Amino acid sequence: MARGLYHYLAEAWAGARSSWIWDVIMKQRLIEWRREPSIVRVEKPTRINKARQYGYKAKQGIIVVRVRLRRGPFNRRRPNSGRRPKRMGVYGITTSKSLQLIAEERAARKYPNMEVLGSYWVGEDGTYVWYEVILVDPSHPAIRSDSDFAWLVGKEDKEGRRRRRLRERQRKLIERLRKKAEQSQQSQSQQS
Repeated sequence: MARGLYHYLAEAWAGARSSWIWDVIMKQRLIEWRREPSIVRVEKPTRINKARQYGYKAKQGIIVVRVRLRRGPFNRRRPNSGRRPKRMGVYGITTSKSLQLIAEERAARKYPNMEVLGSYWVGEDGTYVWYEVILVDPSHPAIRSDSDFAWLVGKEDKEGRRRRRLRERQRKLIERLRKKAEQSQQSQSQQS
């Protein structure tokens, strides 16, 4: 079976750290990216196969933003008052959100009139990690007339995708609790 361009691009990115791509191309890119601001709008996506997977199209109303984040755990400052080191609460504290989600939120905050379609990893070094976030403007005429983005038009929301994701999580949690309650009622009725 014949394989297309996107298949080979996905293969190249899957083994990017161990291939010549990382040594030659990506190291030079990371040197440039470190000097840039933390949120930068880019002309074209670095990983076109991933961008197209999340709904990217080269048309007006859709932009790609590269976001830089600091890597590593969330370490707090050491408290001044005395306690044993285990109870200092300095190490081993991680954020409840993933770095990718934080990158999406920062991009959405920078461009408040746009909705986040998706994001993907593009690179990392010892200090930073970079994600590219695809944003779409639901009020743009080119997007309003596109049938692929019909689900997005008319659902503009101040909180946007984050709130919808929260609602999905809440709904799933409620469903799980209902199932547990039904199972406990059935087990009680079977015992009596």
